[in-house]
Amino acid sequence: MIRRLAILFDPFILGLMGAVVLASALPPRGGFVPVAEGAADAGIVLLFFLHGAKLSREAIIGGLLAWRLHLTVLTATYLLFPLLGLGFSALPGLSAPLAAGLLFLTLLPSTVQSSIAFTAMAHGNVAAAVCSASFSNLLGIVLTPLLAVALMSGSHVEMSLSAGTAIVVKLLLPFIVGHLMRPVIGSWVARHKGLVGRVDRGSILLIVYTAFGAAVVEGLWRQVSWGDLIWVMLICLALLALVLLATWWAGKLLRFRREDAVVLLFAGSKKSLASGVPIAGVLFPPAEVGAILLPLMLFHQLQLVACAFIARRLANRAPVEMPAAERVA
Repeated sequence: MIRRLAILFDPFILGLMGAVVLASALPPRGGFVPVAEGAADAGIVLLFFLHGAKLSREAIIGGLLAWRLHLTVLTATYLLFPLLGLGFSALPGLSAPLAAGLLFLTLLPSTVQSSIAFTAMAHGNVAAAVCSASFSNLLGIVLTPLLAVALMSGSHVEMSLSAGTAIVVKLLLPFIVGHLMRPVIGSWVARHKGLVGRVDRGSILLIVYTAFGAAVVEGLWRQVSWGDLIWVMLICLALLALVLLATWWAGKLLRFRREDAVVLLFAGSKKSLASGVPIAGVLFPPAEVGAILLPLMLFHQLQLVACAFIARRLANRAPVEMPAAERVA
């Protein structure tokens, strides 16, 4: 119970709420708008640079060995989720931006940190979780924009030359540069995980503030009511429940070992706020980003609470003698 309450009052989640409140009360206006947008763009570049620097080549190579597991995780992330997103986003009672946001969250890669953390808590295969989550994020830099263009091009996003250039310059290039510089800065990043994590989260908060501020100026809170928020939260709960059930039973049907089934459950059921915020900032007009991010922020908090509860239950039921793969740090 204490752990679950700690997640509810996690400083980062409270920071996200604070960024939304601040953007609602004091959105960027006038001459401060280009300053905020420039800082947000710098935050996007920094985020993906750090993601590249943190991804080890050993994780990429080692992940090839468990290809069945990783392919199943990717199938859940980039096939099952988008199919469900198409269905849920078509439900009545959703405004166009919220429906777009609901679909957009289903196109995102899996989380890295929380997938690994919950896998470790449930005594799963941590090494495989590192590989699956890393592959998902690496592919998401390319797959998420392509899926967004394919499924959302009619009304909300269009892959123009400028958008394609922005994806390469703000997302792909910083990621590649960060990964190539890993031999130089990798040890520093490993030694300063706390500082890197604060920079990582601070960048996200800055992007959220800028995105919501632009949406507020365009009348976000006149378009979205409390009833809309409750309806989106219920939809996110249903979406999360379906994917959790699907990934757990898929692990059983495919006869994965228990520790690998845990990886599929957690890495295959989550969506990354850290990747979603900057990608949305690149793909969508500033006035729409705030509303589009609302479903993702709600889903993010719901997945943390639900997975913390599930991980604790699985840990209590885990065998006393754990395989070596489960003890990898």
